[in-house]
Amino acid sequence: MTTLSVIVPCYNVSAYLADTVAGLANNARDDFEFVFVEDRSTDDTFEALTALTARLPRSVVVRHEENRGLASARNTGIDRAGGRYLTFLDGDDWLGPGHLAGLVEAIERLGVDFVRTDHVQVNGAQRTLQRAPEGRRGEVLDPRTSILPVGESSMVDYPYAWAGVYDAALLDRGLLRFTDGLRTAEDRPWIWQLHRRADSYAVVPLHGVFYRRGLAGSLTQIGDVRQLDFVRAFDQVLAELADDPERDVLMPKAVRGYCVVVAHHLRERQRFSRPVARELRTRVSAALRRIPADVLEATLDGLDDERRTLVRKAAA
Repeated sequence: MTTLSVIVPCYNVSAYLADTVAGLANNARDDFEFVFVEDRSTDDTFEALTALTARLPRSVVVRHEENRGLASARNTGIDRAGGRYLTFLDGDDWLGPGHLAGLVEAIERLGVDFVRTDHVQVNGAQRTLQRAPEGRRGEVLDPRTSILPVGESSMVDYPYAWAGVYDAALLDRGLLRFTDGLRTAEDRPWIWQLHRRADSYAVVPLHGVFYRRGLAGSLTQIGDVRQLDFVRAFDQVLAELADDPERDVLMPKAVRGYCVVVAHHLRERQRFSRPVARELRTRVSAALRRIPADVLEATLDGLDDERRTLVRKAAA
C-alpha cells in the first residue's frame, strides 16, 4: 500500500535537482512514492531527472509533450499518484530529513482532511522561518474559521501547496486539483476551496520544507504575460464565493487579497515590457470594475496609502 505520494513538478530546474532528489532520498520509505512531472523544460532538466532518480526508490518521471505550466503539472502528478495522502514539492526546493514521516504522523494522529506547516525561506545563504498565520497548533480546526480576519494575514494568504499534506479522499469532493492553464497564482483558488469546503484541518510546527526565493529563472522574477494569470485566479475565487452562504462575510477578505496583489504588480510594473504593462492596466481596470463598488471602497479604506493610491488609480 502507498501511504504518501509526493508530487514534484519540474521546469528548468536542473541546477537544483541534486538537492531536491537528495532531500527526498533522505525521506524515503517503502510506502512512499515520488512522482516527478517534467514540464518540457528548455534546459537539461529531463536528463538530470532521469539520472538522479535512478537510485531513488519508488520514483517515476512523467514528461509532458508540451509545456503546460505549474497547475497542469501538479494535476498530472495527482492523476498518476496512488497514495492515501498527497503532498507537493517544487523542483527547486528541498526537504529536511524526516519531514515526510512527520507529515504522515500528524495527519493520521489528528484525523483531519489536511495539515498545514511552517516553512524555511532561503535567500542565498540566508534562511528565515516563515510561520503559517494560524496561531492554534496541533488542534483539529474548522478550515473556515481560519479565513478571516479581513485586515490581517490568514491561512488563505498562505497558499503554498507544498506546506502541508492532504487526504486523497478530498479528490472525490472536487478538491485538491488546480485550475488547468494557470501559470501563476494557481494556488489562490485552490487554497480558498480547501478552506471553504473541507471539514477539518490542523497546523503543526514542522520546519522541514526549504523554499528558494529570488531565483533568476523563477516565474516570480520574470515580467512576462504569464504573471497576469493572477487576474484569472482571483476572478475564480470571487466567482466561487458568489454561491457561498457566508458570501457577505468572506467577500471582503477575497477582495482585499486581490487588491494587495494588484498593488504589488502595479508597484513592480517596471519588470514588464510596455505591451505587457499596458495589458496589466487593462486587465486590472476591468477586474476592479467587476467588484461591487461598496465592497471595493471599503477594502480600499483599509489599505495603506501606497496600495490605496495604486489601486484607485487603476480603477479610475
